[in-house]
Amino acid sequence: MANTVYETVIGLEVHVQLATNSKAFCADDASFGGEPNSQVSPVSLGHPGTLPKANRRQIELATRLGLALGCRINPTNTFDRKNYFYADLPKGYQITQDKQPICIGGALSIKLGNTWKSIRIHHIHMEEDAGKSIHTLAPRHSFIDLNRAGVPLLEIVTEPDLRSGEEVDAFITAMRQLVRYLEVSDGNMEQGSLRCDVNISIREQGSTILNDRCEVKNVNSMKFARQAIDYEVRRQIGLTESGQKVKQQTLNFDPNTGVTSPLREKEDAHDYRYFPEPDLPPIVLSEAYLSKVKNELPQLPAALYETLTTQYQLSDYDASILVEEKATGLFYLNLVQHSSNYKAAANLVINRILPWCQEQKMSIAQFPIAGPQLAALIQLIEEGKVSNTAAYQNLFPAMLAKPTQAPLALAESLNLIQTSDGDFLQKIAVEILTQFPDKVKEYQKGKKGLIGFFMGELMKRSKGKADPKVATGILEALLKNN
Repeated sequence: MANTVYETVIGLEVHVQLATNSKAFCADDASFGGEPNSQVSPVSLGHPGTLPKANRRQIELATRLGLALGCRINPTNTFDRKNYFYADLPKGYQITQDKQPICIGGALSIKLGNTWKSIRIHHIHMEEDAGKSIHTLAPRHSFIDLNRAGVPLLEIVTEPDLRSGEEVDAFITAMRQLVRYLEVSDGNMEQGSLRCDVNISIREQGSTILNDRCEVKNVNSMKFARQAIDYEVRRQIGLTESGQKVKQQTLNFDPNTGVTSPLREKEDAHDYRYFPEPDLPPIVLSEAYLSKVKNELPQLPAALYETLTTQYQLSDYDASILVEEKATGLFYLNLVQHSSNYKAAANLVINRILPWCQEQKMSIAQFPIAGPQLAALIQLIEEGKVSNTAAYQNLFPAMLAKPTQAPLALAESLNLIQTSDGDFLQKIAVEILTQFPDKVKEYQKGKKGLIGFFMGELMKRSKGKADPKVATGILEALLKNN
């Protein structure tokens, strides 16, 4: 078996924490960062006699994501109890969906280099989160924070269509981008708003059999996901090559060691003893409701990327940066309503505006200069009235200081307007050629690169105000006839 070529088979269970104000089945605050155990109530603590109530916003956000992924939305949704015991699960069961999840099927396209791959979705279901166990505060004790218990989640279960850590990275990146566009979740992996369980198995290349898999739990970093997959694939190949069987297990990944370790034997559905949640009636979604949610969907990242690369003729690189965040894409679309120089507009956003916003720790939506003023800046450069250097080193900072003032008036007040006055430029050019006769001879003998030297001198003496095109023409004519 030493020469056997193996294929990695990966399926994901992606947990998305929803951007609701309250928890899934009660009115507790669902925001992140409160004092431990300060956002709880008898309902989320599972006290006897308390009753859950469905969260309308959770259902709306689940429907929105499902429609964006091309899922079939189940018109009748029921909830179920998933029975298991953890110290941070107060009720001893989780309210989830088993038999009738809200979203069936669908797919998400991921970008791998210059190619696209469609990853099928098996289903998406609504559920509530468990609390959080903390094992690092004391050497012999664990602590439990139940603020997260009951926070609304969507679990997105993919088909086993992924084949590498790179593809998992691309899928999670695309899913995080999508939930942010839809305002379904903030997608913050560091805070646990987006995390995934990674199901990994191997098989011989060319085989269609799905072998026993191991599930790596609660991966909240794409870097850790790649490391866990790489280690687990090596481990499973090693077991297979030595004639041992890969056990179906749930694993923990330690980022410090890069090693997976068993938590428990992998459960199957029957281990959870699912049964219908008796305290929640079915949720029925009408055609009118589904149409309303669909009509309110924003332009999605893939569609916006297509618009930028076709209608606006941008490169893959520029389009990818501009669609990364919804606010950036909307900012660019607003800017090109005022300027037809699409490439210059993209350069301005990518190379000047985004870096400035990052330095200021500010959203691009808060950028102080409006679209018409930015378009006027682009036009000043395009018409040769202000040099590219002067525009970005002098005029752009001045516009940030006075965002409502017209760029032309600012440029005039800063003495940045380039001159195409032939007599003025001719006089300077003659002075330069007279001062550097040796350079003139070298140029005339074929060292044409010296035109850059002459232009540098001319720009210096004109204090950067010379129109480069006109100045270059004057210099070339003088050098030819000198």
